[in-house]
Amino acid sequence: MDFRHLGRSGLIVSRIAYGNWLTHDASRGEETERACVRAALDAGITTFDTADVYADTRAEESLGRALKGVRREGLEIFTKVFAPTGPGRNDLGLSRKHIRESADNSLRRLGTDHVDLYQAHRFDPSTPLEETMEAFADVVHAGKAHYIGVSEWTADQIRRGAALARELRIPLISNQPQYSALWRVPEAEVIPACQELGIGQIVWSPLAQGVLTGKYEPGGQWPAGSRATSENDGSELLGGWLKDDVLRRVAGLRPVADGLGLSLAQLALAWVLARPGVVTAVIGASRPEQITDNAKAADVTLDEETVALIDAALAPVATTDPGETAKSSPGSSDWRLA
Repeated sequence: MDFRHLGRSGLIVSRIAYGNWLTHDASRGEETERACVRAALDAGITTFDTADVYADTRAEESLGRALKGVRREGLEIFTKVFAPTGPGRNDLGLSRKHIRESADNSLRRLGTDHVDLYQAHRFDPSTPLEETMEAFADVVHAGKAHYIGVSEWTADQIRRGAALARELRIPLISNQPQYSALWRVPEAEVIPACQELGIGQIVWSPLAQGVLTGKYEPGGQWPAGSRATSENDGSELLGGWLKDDVLRRVAGLRPVADGLGLSLAQLALAWVLARPGVVTAVIGASRPEQITDNAKAADVTLDEETVALIDAALAPVATTDPGETAKSSPGSSDWRLA
């Protein structure tokens, strides 16, 4: 396993991170979680990413139990705050109340006294950014988080947040965007802004919800039990990619992967890890052997010719509009009351 510093911080993370957004869902659960976490640790992964909202808060509990007994100092545990975790009007967003209460609840569920990175899962237009960043400063100064990060913020939002973080003397070190060879939205604005600010990328869905593994073939006959045939939290992201043109182009990369002795998944992960600013890629799994195989991508270096082949094959079907980032967060100042 390869390791890198996250942004300009001193925090060192594994190039492949384990994420349990979809690993711990209603169809899998605790046994799968334990097996996948063990496979991640055996592969040298030390970085674990979750969020308070995953599986209605059960994902944090499951990850905490799976990591119990592992030397805490040898791990980097990340979680997030923003989405609703209860029925009340203050059970969501980035208010001081919700951040401070959510931080305590996340620590309880994870079974730890601190997280290494506490992330704003989305941008909250209904709360003054100054209040949000001051609340994160409270969490850091209380020793409940070492660093802070954001996820799916626009370049302008990141710049404003970073300026406040500097004033408050707290370390905003990361951004977590969706990013893959099929979803290149952050390249135009977000990643350049982050590089200027010394903020590293923790990318999610680097395999485009499994499309870049090649398991979905043209014709619409999806593998039984795959994300395309389920109703879990990731299925809605697949719609735009389950088209014959996209799937044929992905399948066309198989000779490239075969020539390098890689799976298509390893090829896609190596591609995203080679992109400027990307520090770590978050992977999930439905089986532990997927973690074992995909983690090998951390040691793969693609030459320029291979990267160019991948780009040329997928560019016509890749999403690149930077405006897509803003769509992932609420856009109305009164969304909380809707």
